[in-house]
Amino acid sequence: MTDWPILSAVTFLPLVGVALLLLTREDSPYGRRNILNVSLLTTLFTFVLSLFVWIGFDYSNPGFQMIEHHEWLGTGIAYHLGVDGISMLFVILTTFLMPFCVLASWNSIEKRLKEYMIAFLVLEVFMVGVFVSLDIVLFYVFFEAGLIPMFIIIGVWGGKDRVYASYKFFLYTLLGSVLMLLAIMAMYWQAGTTSIPELLAYNFPRQMQTWLWLAFFASFAVKMPMWPVHTWLPDAHVQAPTAGSVILAGILLKLGGYGFLRFSLPMFPLASDYFAPFVFTLSVVAIIYTSLVALVQEDIKKLIAYSSVAHMGYVTMGIFAANEQGVQGALFQMLSHGIVSGALFLCVGVVYDRLHTRDISAYGGLVNNMPKYAVAFMIFTMANVGLPGTSGFVGEITTMLGAFRANTWVAFFAATGVILSAAYALWLYRRVVFGPLEKESLKALLDLSGREKAILYPLVILTIFFGVYPIPVFDATAASVDALLNNYTAALEAAQSVALSAN
Repeated sequence: MTDWPILSAVTFLPLVGVALLLLTREDSPYGRRNILNVSLLTTLFTFVLSLFVWIGFDYSNPGFQMIEHHEWLGTGIAYHLGVDGISMLFVILTTFLMPFCVLASWNSIEKRLKEYMIAFLVLEVFMVGVFVSLDIVLFYVFFEAGLIPMFIIIGVWGGKDRVYASYKFFLYTLLGSVLMLLAIMAMYWQAGTTSIPELLAYNFPRQMQTWLWLAFFASFAVKMPMWPVHTWLPDAHVQAPTAGSVILAGILLKLGGYGFLRFSLPMFPLASDYFAPFVFTLSVVAIIYTSLVALVQEDIKKLIAYSSVAHMGYVTMGIFAANEQGVQGALFQMLSHGIVSGALFLCVGVVYDRLHTRDISAYGGLVNNMPKYAVAFMIFTMANVGLPGTSGFVGEITTMLGAFRANTWVAFFAATGVILSAAYALWLYRRVVFGPLEKESLKALLDLSGREKAILYPLVILTIFFGVYPIPVFDATAASVDALLNNYTAALEAAQSVALSAN
C-alpha cells in the first residue's frame, strides 16, 4: 500500500478542472480565455503528476505497484487500483496527449467551448481509470463510461454527418461489450472474486476459457478495431473534431490491445493459443485489405483512419505471437502509433483550420509557403511508413520478428503491408505538399503559428527519439512482459502434460 494515493490523484485530478469550468461563465469578457487556460493547466498538471508514477516505478518488479484498495460495492467488488509495466505506459501516453488536444481546439471550437472541454476532461478520467483498475467490475465501468463523452464529442462538435457517426461508434462498441459483461459475471461465479490479480492466478477450465475468450474478443476486437468490425472507425474519425480524432487514434484504439494483454492472453492462455491462427488471419487481412482501401481514399482523415486499422493489425499479430519480441513490439507499436497517428491528425487539423476541407485534391504545393509544416508532416509520414530512425520502424520490425518466430507465412504477408503503407502515405504526401503552388486558395496560407509549433515539435522529437533510442520503453515493460509470457508458457505446458498423462 502506498502512503499517498497517487493513482487516484492522477485519475480524478481532471474533475477538479471540470469543477472550475462549471464555475466559469463562457459569455464573460475573459470567459473563453479562462476556459482554455483552466483546461490546459489541468491536463498539464495531470501529466506532470503522472510522471511521478513513472519516476516511482520499480522496473525490476513484474507485479502491480502503487496499490490502492478499498471496499466499494460489497460482495468482493472493490475500488482497487495499481499499475504494472504494461499499464503504466498507457497512463503516461493518455496524460501526455491530452494537453495537445486542448491546444488543437484553441481556435477551432467556436460554440459551447465549456461543455466541449468538460467532455474531454471527463473522458480523460475514464481512460486513465481503465488502465489503473485492478478490479474487473471497476475496469468495465471505466471501459464503458468512456463511450459517453466521446459519443457527445462526435455528435455535438463533429462534421455534417456527426449524428450518424456517433451512433455507429456507440452501438458498435456497446454491443461488443455486452458479451464481455456476461463473461465477467461468469468469471465471478466461477472464481468467486472480481480482483484482477486473483483472476490472473485462477485456472479456468479449458472449455470455459474458450467461451470467455470469445466474449472478451467481441469487445476488444471492436475497440481495436479489427477487420471486419472496423467500419465505425473511418466514419468516426472523419466526423470527429481534430482533438477527438487524436484521442480515438491515440488512446481509445489501444483499449482493445490493452485488454488482450490484461485478460485474453494471461487469463485464457489455452484459448489464446487455440485461436491464435484465427487472430493471425484477421490481422493479415486487416494489414493488406485496409492498406489497399487507404490507397483509393480522397479524404485525408479517412486515409489516415484506414492506416490506423492496418497498424493495429501488427499489434494483434504481435500479441498473439506470444513471445517476447511479439508482445514487446506490440506494446511499442501502440505507443508509437499513439504519438504518430495523433500527430498526423493534428497535421490535418492545421490545414483544415485554414481551408476547411479535407479533400486531398484541394491541396498541393504547400512546401512552397508552409515549409515548416511540410517538414513536420514528412517526419510523421515517414514514421507511419516505418522508416528506420523513427518510432514506427521499431514497433513494426519487432512485431514482425515475433510473428516470424510464431509463423513464417504470417510475417511474410504482414511485410507486404509495409510496402502498401509506403504507397498510400507517400501518395498522400506528394499530393498535399509537393508540386507547384497553383491553387489561389492556398497561396495565402501561413506557415505554423507558435501554438502549432508547440503542438507538433514535441511530437517530432519523440518520434525520432524513440526511433533511435527505444530502450526506455522496453526496459519499463520487460519485467511485466516476461512474467506474463512465463505464466502463459507454464499454463500451456501444464495442459500438455495433463493431456499426455490422460493418454
